Amino acid sequence: MNKAELVEKLAKGTGLTKKDARAALDGVVDVITQALAKNEPVIITGFGKFETRKRKATTRMNPQTGQRIKTPAKVVPAFKAGKNLKDIVAKKAAATKR
Repeated sequence: MNKAELVEKLAKGTGLTKKDARAALDGVVDVITQALAKNEPVIITGFGKFETRKRKATTRMNPQTGQRIKTPAKVVPAFKAGKNLKDIVAKKAAATKR
């Protein structure tokens, strides 16, 4: 599902116009982005947790040249699904396997 499809479903599910649904979605994404930029987690109970994680500096190899390359340490965004979301996905996956 892409952003346009998400906006359309959000509009239908909430009774908002597509313009208002897009504004609401953009607002939520902006708030989450700003919080992660400040290294603050965003927890949506029953859905999951958006957080940042530190990656260590590593040494990798360029497969074409065989040259060793050092990659710097960095902070990356991450999402951890909540129990409710995991349960719903597992239930749907189990139902489709039958």
